[in-house]
Amino acid sequence: MKKVLLGFVIMLLTAVSVMAQNRTITGRVTSPEEPEGLIGVNVLVKGTTIGVVTDLDGRYTILVPANASTLVFSYIGYISVEEQIGNRSEINVTMREDAQNLQEVIITAYGGTADKGNFTGSAIALKGDQIANRPINNVVNAIEGQAPGVITTSASGQPGSTPAVRIRGIGSVNSSSAPLYVVDGVPYDGDLSNLNPEDIADMTILKDASSAALYGSRAANGVIMITTKTGQKNKPTFNVRVQQGVSSRALPEYDRVNADQYYPLVWESLRNSQLGNGATPDAAATFASNNLINILGYNVYNVPNNQIVGTDGRLNSNAVNNFVGLNWFDELQRTGDRKEYNMTYSGGSEKTDFYTSFNYLNEKGFIINSDIERFTGRLNVNTQATNWLKTGINLSATMSEGNNARDGGSSSFVNPFFTARSMGPIYPVFAQNMQTGGFILDEFGNKIFDLGDLEEFGLPRRGAGAYPGRHVVQETLLNVDRFDRDVISSRAYVEAKFLKDFTFRTNIATDITSLLNIGYDNTIVGDGAPAGRTRRENIRINSLTFNQLLTYSKTFNDKHFVEALVGHENYDFRRTRQFISKQDQILAGNIEPDNFVTINSASGRTDVDRIESYLSRVNYVYDDKYSFSASWRTDGSSRFFRDVRWGTFFSVGAAWSIDQENFFNSNFFQLFKLRASYGEVGNNGIQNSNNAQNYYPWQALYDLGFNNASEPGILQASLSALDLQWESNNTYDLGLDFAFGNRFSGTLEFFNRESSNLLFEVPLSLTTGLENRFQNIGTMSNKGIEFNIGGDVMRRGAFKWNANVNVSTFKNEFKELPFEEQIVGTKKYVVGRSIFDFWLRDWYGVDPETGEGLYRAEEYAENDPTTRIIGQDTVTTRFQNARFHFAGNAIPDFFGGLSNTFSYKGLSLNVLVSFAVGGDIYDGIYAGLMGADPDGGAAHVDILNRWRQPGDITEVPKMDVTGAAQTNVASDRWLTDASYLNLRAINLSYTLPRTLLERWKMRGATVYLAGENLGWLSSRSGMYVSGTFSGTTSNTFTPARTFTLGLNVNL
Repeated sequence: MKKVLLGFVIMLLTAVSVMAQNRTITGRVTSPEEPEGLIGVNVLVKGTTIGVVTDLDGRYTILVPANASTLVFSYIGYISVEEQIGNRSEINVTMREDAQNLQEVIITAYGGTADKGNFTGSAIALKGDQIANRPINNVVNAIEGQAPGVITTSASGQPGSTPAVRIRGIGSVNSSSAPLYVVDGVPYDGDLSNLNPEDIADMTILKDASSAALYGSRAANGVIMITTKTGQKNKPTFNVRVQQGVSSRALPEYDRVNADQYYPLVWESLRNSQLGNGATPDAAATFASNNLINILGYNVYNVPNNQIVGTDGRLNSNAVNNFVGLNWFDELQRTGDRKEYNMTYSGGSEKTDFYTSFNYLNEKGFIINSDIERFTGRLNVNTQATNWLKTGINLSATMSEGNNARDGGSSSFVNPFFTARSMGPIYPVFAQNMQTGGFILDEFGNKIFDLGDLEEFGLPRRGAGAYPGRHVVQETLLNVDRFDRDVISSRAYVEAKFLKDFTFRTNIATDITSLLNIGYDNTIVGDGAPAGRTRRENIRINSLTFNQLLTYSKTFNDKHFVEALVGHENYDFRRTRQFISKQDQILAGNIEPDNFVTINSASGRTDVDRIESYLSRVNYVYDDKYSFSASWRTDGSSRFFRDVRWGTFFSVGAAWSIDQENFFNSNFFQLFKLRASYGEVGNNGIQNSNNAQNYYPWQALYDLGFNNASEPGILQASLSALDLQWESNNTYDLGLDFAFGNRFSGTLEFFNRESSNLLFEVPLSLTTGLENRFQNIGTMSNKGIEFNIGGDVMRRGAFKWNANVNVSTFKNEFKELPFEEQIVGTKKYVVGRSIFDFWLRDWYGVDPETGEGLYRAEEYAENDPTTRIIGQDTVTTRFQNARFHFAGNAIPDFFGGLSNTFSYKGLSLNVLVSFAVGGDIYDGIYAGLMGADPDGGAAHVDILNRWRQPGDITEVPKMDVTGAAQTNVASDRWLTDASYLNLRAINLSYTLPRTLLERWKMRGATVYLAGENLGWLSSRSGMYVSGTFSGTTSNTFTPARTFTLGLNVNL
């Protein structure tokens, strides 16, 4: 008993002694912008894990050990503050915003991080607050205009679509030029629309080989690293975000002529054709008046067919239009609806942190039958199991389904943009009485879609250019193009520390996608009529990544920091596809395959792609002045023959922080760092002619299905290419990072990126039975300059104006090709020129005497009436004799973005603009609307400036049914300036004051109004100038303009 009492007394005295050694520090943390206190500031005893966070008033209380000397105050977006404790029991701190991002931590490959001042590579980071409050359904939409050296296409109006991204030019010709996407440290094999933007904490774009080389064979086109959120210890937070918005078409339609302008144009094309055939003016005019409706079919006026346009070429002044509903877009477009609800709950204890989220999105596009409904859930958990063992798992699941507008074929009749845009302004959507204009109804009293060939209702047939027998509105309503996608992604790791400076970590990750595509073509009108047809495509994608990483990290003598990494990784990708198409529908209303009789096609296959890798990285920093990094990786890919499948990639980089030197005694500069790097990375993203991945480029393959009745048959598809190797990207980078005036920071960079061993399809001898095969013959370079600067332009009391601008330019050039020249569409590949140099007929103009279109001629013959000499030019009216030439380039002279944020107390306004200056675009849509023989098709208003009589000076040839074939062909006539200015995003928000938050027991509440894609300025109204990189237009789903009202509440 005495021993027990004695033990109890000793324990009591020990506890009292320990408590006497600890002491309590209290205080308050404020900022000039938040004088009432900063919520959630981390207060940490330096060198320990002891810490707390500030409350709603910015106050804190912390119990510190007796030997503690320093408190560290840190908060996202603010400069960290260290305070000596001394004998103080109350420590109040004022924190200042980090407008220069000097303390930014760059996320690097394989879980690494680097201080901005010591980073030797080129990267740009978009933080979560640059994505928050933006009503976007795809995280990639946040990139446009915000990253130097990165150019994107503008997002399609199809809900859930993903913009294309190019980093530092064009990396390949026949392989992928898209960057590698990495989510939570592991390459991601799902659709990016599966990710909830609310879950994103950081999106870092690695642009040079030094920063991206550790990803080896898939990093040739840069890396976009997406890091999801984690919980903060001792800071439980519940967040609710509600968004409700509407969407409409962001780009107006091309300006097209109306019915009153249209008939005289067609009349003129008929008359001029007769004049060209030798008719007298009177006879030609009479012919045109009498045959106008024979060509067009429809008379929408209350006058006889031969009196719509008189022999003088003018519309009958007594003509009254009896028809309504002549604009087909009115029936295809709608005001889209957007609903999004998001809930997150995060927090943690001393050893465990967690983040959970749930998101629901329901968005309807501005085209009928285009929508997406998505459910997303996420759970991220990290646990410090012991002082040497840490583990964690990130799980996300997405269920999404929706309907797609069929805009895949630019000239497909079911493409709503093509058909509605091309329809002449005299053809109604619904059948109408040709005499009165009233609607014709069916037996149920419903309006009837006018197919343009409803002769059974006494209606005429549309002109050939208006596609009689087709009806894009009815087909869009009756057809089905639907997807149903389920995705599960997981990232798990175990990390063990040993021998003080060593860390071993193993990661395992999997992305599983189950996709069902459903298609149906109806029995009434279109491609499926009259039998009806259905199709199903099941795609299952499984990818597994497993790596093991050993890291050594140590600081010697407070000056020498060394970090070394070695690792091994396995990547296994499997894609399984089954497809069936059937026709002859049995029962109406049932589109399942069992309800169809005849099998059109049935196929299935499994593709496998494997990579095994060994990797290493070394970082060294001396005294925060001199930094050096090097990386090495070797990949073995199943896409290449075993003797050549291993590729080795490396990088080296160095940085000199001149601002840390004693001789650089300047208070004006807070950062002045020179850096340089060189690296080689690979590209195994070989593609087929349809831009699908080619998983077996080295093998001799055979196509199946070439059977003769019951006898099986195959057809050789390719020869073996045992020497096929990786495409390689070799990049030099030279950069200057700077920060000055305690306000501004920026970067100036030069890069030289050379793609070698480019894959081309080289022609084969006809004796092989094949046309070509892939070979590594080709080199292409991209050289450019990037510049960005940002900071606080003005600080005056509670008002602040922050601005950021980035500008980039690059030049693309072929250095080596396996042929002298190759013409690809509107481009021509030759050494010394760009991949996007236009090769087109040389348009000279319009002959003012005859109204004929003229080209600079390739050949001249004195006895050829179609050629002549004008000044120093030999010209021709025949496009077959037109001279081709290089006529511009699709790459802009420079591009970038400008963002401005104005804040005053709780009110904030953010405006983001993206732009491109220079470059050319071939507007094929405009060319189609400028035909000299409309024949039922629509016409652009510019055609009103056509040549009409001798002496007219114009760029638009005469209307002529016969001559249209000579003037409507591809030429540089259709090139125009590709410059544009896009008001990409505006966000007006108000954060409720602290007094209200305390009353309602909230940590924060913000209400905001956000707009996306608010308008374009370009050289032509309606032109989708930022839809492709190649400088061509097509009939695709144009961007949507959205307005969203949102509420964000933190509890």
